[in-house]
Amino acid sequence: MRILILCNGEPPSPELLSRNHSRTDYLIAADGGGDIALAMGYKPDVVIGDLDSFKKDRHSSLEIIHKADQETNDLEKALELALRKQGTHMSILGATGRRLDQTLKNLSVLKQFNERFEEICLIDNYGKTQLLPHRFQQEVPVGTTLSLFPLSGKVTGITTSGLQYTLSGGTLENGVRDGSSNKVVSNPVEIYHTAGDLLLITAHQTEEELP
Repeated sequence: MRILILCNGEPPSPELLSRNHSRTDYLIAADGGGDIALAMGYKPDVVIGDLDSFKKDRHSSLEIIHKADQETNDLEKALELALRKQGTHMSILGATGRRLDQTLKNLSVLKQFNERFEEICLIDNYGKTQLLPHRFQQEVPVGTTLSLFPLSGKVTGITTSGLQYTLSGGTLENGVRDGSSNKVVSNPVEIYHTAGDLLLITAHQTEEELP
């Protein structure tokens, strides 16, 4: 089951929301993401969160789940619901932008839930962010900008091919070295690493190629 989650960060463009909504079976709005969905013409299947942002009094016809727990954020609440709904592929919009602390928290949540779904990624108007398995291979349009970032602080044994700047058993470490703004030069793109949590951020190319 493919589930789309819309959070209360930087709103997606209408084209990005439309494309992702058309490819999913169920729309969960995380708190204020419900207002974003409704303002853009989409009715969430459910709104969930501590409801400190969502204007619930205006939308009494919606299914609303109030979870006041402050130990988890609204994205965590939405992902736990997605697990109960037997979701397998998760696309998350509106999880970045606006507040940096909330963006960083949502990256932590991405790590927390990464092994619990077949696929999970954050998508915004710039691109797609995902945590890589130890062996990754994919066709990516030549010329695409992509970045590798060590989410866990340090990632070792990184070997890449198909990129303008390659690594062979290299290390990326926060505050020391990262792999930002690389380019795809051939296919398939292959990225291997032995230890650590490695983020791949892939920029959108054209509107037709939006994920």
